[in-house]
Order: sequence, then C-alpha cells, then structure tokens
Amino acid sequence: MIDIDAIRKRTEELRKKCFEKSEELVDELEVSSSEEAPSDAETERDSNASDERQVEILGQVFSHDDMAQMTANEELLKKMIDEKVAEASATSAENILGQLLGEDIGVLAAALEMLDTEDPDEDVSEFNPELEEALFASLEETMARIASLPEPEPVCYQDGDERWKRFGILLSGIVSKMNDHDLSGMDVEEHIPVMEQQVVSIVRRSWGINGRSELLDMIRYLAQEGYIMRYQIYKEADAPESLMDETMDEDERESIRRAWRFVQRYKNRYAPEFMSGWDIGRASMLTRWGCYLGWITENEAIGILWDLSQSAAEKLDGWREFAESYLFGGLMWKLLCGDGSAESYLGYIANAATDLLIGKQEDGSGQWRDCPWPAKRKAGFII
Repeated sequence: MIDIDAIRKRTEELRKKCFEKSEELVDELEVSSSEEAPSDAETERDSNASDERQVEILGQVFSHDDMAQMTANEELLKKMIDEKVAEASATSAENILGQLLGEDIGVLAAALEMLDTEDPDEDVSEFNPELEEALFASLEETMARIASLPEPEPVCYQDGDERWKRFGILLSGIVSKMNDHDLSGMDVEEHIPVMEQQVVSIVRRSWGINGRSELLDMIRYLAQEGYIMRYQIYKEADAPESLMDETMDEDERESIRRAWRFVQRYKNRYAPEFMSGWDIGRASMLTRWGCYLGWITENEAIGILWDLSQSAAEKLDGWREFAESYLFGGLMWKLLCGDGSAESYLGYIANAATDLLIGKQEDGSGQWRDCPWPAKRKAGFII
C-alpha cells in the first residue's frame, strides 16, 4: 500500500539533510569572506572616492542631458536588481534544492520506500489453528457488517452510457482507497516523478510486472481464471496433498493446507464465482496503473474496463457483494502467503468499502453510493 504521508516524510527528511549541509557550507563561506574582506567603512570610503572620480571624468566627456539620462538608467537598473534580490531572498534554500534536485528527489524517495517496506510496529502473528479460527470469525463478522450498509438500488445502464466508464474505474475503488489514489478519472495520481516511481515500485514488487506484455498477461489471467479457478481446484481436492508436488518446500505445503482448509470450510456457502469481485477489482486496478505508466493507452484501458464491467455486472448483484467478495478472496490470498497480518488487511478493505458506500462527498468518499450498480438485463437482451 502506498503511504503518501510516509513518502512525504522521508522526502522531507532528505531535503532537510541537504538543506542543513548547504547551510554549513554557507556559514563556512561567510566566515572565510569575513576574514579576507576589508571592513565596511574602508570599502565605503574607497567606493565613494571612486564614484566621485568617475563622475568627474564623465562630466568632462558627456553633456548634462547625457549625464541625466545615464543617472536615470542607473536608478532603473538598481531598482530591477533590488527586486531580483528580494525575490531570491524569498525563496528558501530548501526550495532551491528542490528545484535543483527535482526528479532526483522523487527517485530517491521512491528508493527509500522500496528499502523500507515493512512496518516495524505492525503485529504479525504466526499461523496456528487458533489464529485461523479467529480469522474466519473476523471475516464473517466483517462481511456481515458490510452487508448491513445501505446501498442504492441497481439501475439499468444503456449501451454507450457514460456511466459504464465510471463504473469500470470504481471497480478499482477498494485498492484505490487503500492507496489514497484519485478516483475521479483514469489517472491514479498526478504525473510527478515521486508518484510515478511509487506506482512502478508497487507494480513490480507486488505483482512482478515489468511492462506492457506482463501487464496484459496478468489482467487476462485475472479476468479468465484467477481465484475463481483456484477456488474451484481447491474445492474439488479431496486432500491438500493432491495439490502439492515434490518441488515444494514445507512452507509452501503449509500454505496449501491453510488455503485448502479455508475452501473446505466455505465451499457449500460460496460458489467459485463469488471470487469474481476479488479478481475483477485487482484487474481494474492493474488496468489503471498500466494506463498511468503509459504501458497501455487510455482507449485500451477503457476497453479492458468495459469487459471487466460486464463481467462484474453479470456475476455480482451490487457493491456490497463486490466488497464481500474482495474480503473473501483477500483472506484466501493472505492464507496462501502465510501473512499473519491478515486481520489488519481485512480491516483496511472494510474501511475502504465503507468510505465508498456511505462516506461524505466532501471528504472524497461516497463514490459507490453516487454510482449505482448496473442492473442485470432481462433474458433476451444483449449487453
């Protein structure tokens, strides 16, 4: 998750260090200058004498009108210099450093973010049967809480309706909220170096995607297979050992056992298609990230989001069910990853979904409430 406050803090610390170093250099230069330079009184006397001599010589060469014009020009030039000096003084050394380093500051900040991806204060627990049961209970409680939230009735979207584009963007709403991304349009962030580096970092580090081809392959996988197929495979397995092979180490085997127990617990309550919100939501986010990075064009992104939108509208009944699906898939993913912070992750998802459904517009929330879910078409109609 992109923590913009943490990025700004680290960037600010880097700028501060540069600023302090520049201040030290300035102090050294001032000390050196004060030791070598003549006194102000001596300088002023020499300057006045020189000025008087220059005026005397010029008076012998130029006429009175010429001298007056030169004096006026000199005053104008002095005024312009004074304005520039005042403007420069108003710009702090820190801002000057920012202008000089510009993109390098952004790259350095992103590098710091990549080096410090773990939160030392986050409580990460080791998996055990008690923790698994607690996570299952937390999942069910959280899903029930989301199901109780108010949501507008689905509405019919006509072909060519502009709301389809908006709906497609909002399918990335949970991930966007968790990363403090913009949801007003296709771009996830302003195009500045620090944010571009951050998005590249998360796509590469979290997804292993390094460009257009890998991006499109992953979106295609999520749209056509994803966790729907994985859930189906785990559902049909009589034992977790049938999902293993001889190349797996013990950690990988234990991950499979955890995920298998999860699926066996819920297979009679939730069909594989219930995972569609988890798959589609992530595919939508990858589409917007790819467009932001220039790996796909905006028209390509609009086309991909259109397909994802049709799939979501067909398989799910509303934003609440979409959010429940994201919670459900998110926990299975955490179990497979062996991530003991799964409960915190469920909380982040629930908070994002709640903001999207009932948050205030003036707080940058409530986007799902303002864009009702597309109603299913009656049989015989083609979307």
